[in-house]
Amino acid sequence: MQSFRDNFADAPAGPLHLAIGMFDGVHLGHRAVIGSAVNAARAGGGLSAVLTFSPHPSRILKPDAPTLLLQDEAQKAERVAALGVDLLFWQSFSRELAAVGAEEYAAFLKKTLPGLASLHVGENFRFGRGRAGNIDTLLTAAKALGVHLFSIERVRYDGEPISSTRIRNLLSSGAMAEANTLLGYHYSCDGTVAPGRRLGRTIGFPTLNLPWEPQCRPAYGVYAVRVKKQGGENGNVFPGVANYGLRPTVESGAAPRLEVHLLAGECPFAEGDALRVEWLEFLRPEQKFDSLDALKAQIALDREKALAYFAAR
Repeated sequence: MQSFRDNFADAPAGPLHLAIGMFDGVHLGHRAVIGSAVNAARAGGGLSAVLTFSPHPSRILKPDAPTLLLQDEAQKAERVAALGVDLLFWQSFSRELAAVGAEEYAAFLKKTLPGLASLHVGENFRFGRGRAGNIDTLLTAAKALGVHLFSIERVRYDGEPISSTRIRNLLSSGAMAEANTLLGYHYSCDGTVAPGRRLGRTIGFPTLNLPWEPQCRPAYGVYAVRVKKQGGENGNVFPGVANYGLRPTVESGAAPRLEVHLLAGECPFAEGDALRVEWLEFLRPEQKFDSLDALKAQIALDREKALAYFAAR
């Protein structure tokens, strides 16, 4: 997949089938929209493309209360590429872009991407100055330019639409398994193993210390996870149990930390290794214990619970 930022003039020529959206999380609903563009390119010839924005519009329009994103740009690009998209366009969001009128938006896209043949958006897509544009507005403007419009019905789960907001709420409440269902893959994070206090080693549960600062934080607590080296998609995957939070029993830090204990065998990772952690199941919320012995006993229970989770699968 080729990626372009703001300057799209070097993009390959030819019919372009374009999906538009923030696509934060690239969840099942997003995949339906992006898949429509991919299918159109395969059926009618040309290239499939995604147009997304950076930063999130809320960073410009509501800086005091911006939307907290589920993923960073590298993760979004990886998820989009996995769907078979040919081109990824990053449009810098600004007040000037926000001021483009709804009636002018399709013409703006056609001028920016002359090969535009079809547009693919969710049925709730809003655009243009003041978010005044809707599907009917876009259809009228696209027809005038000879551009086909595909409006994709929202994907639902348990009767409710799948949305990034819904997934954010699930993550913050500890409903990891349901969040993964709506994402269509396992929520994951990337980090580089850093030196820690080695407290886990002294109490019999050595951990990997992975600095990680997401915008949208999962619930503090203990999780069943899988760990692998970044980029090693076909490499070994190791089951583990992770703690994410403030570690109130042993320190009073203000920043949460992610620590992972592998469940079997010698740890194959070392400081400096770039790892990916897949979050599978929420086991319990974070809590403060009266002593290190009480903490050690609970960690042993957490480990057994994680082992049972993997044994059941």
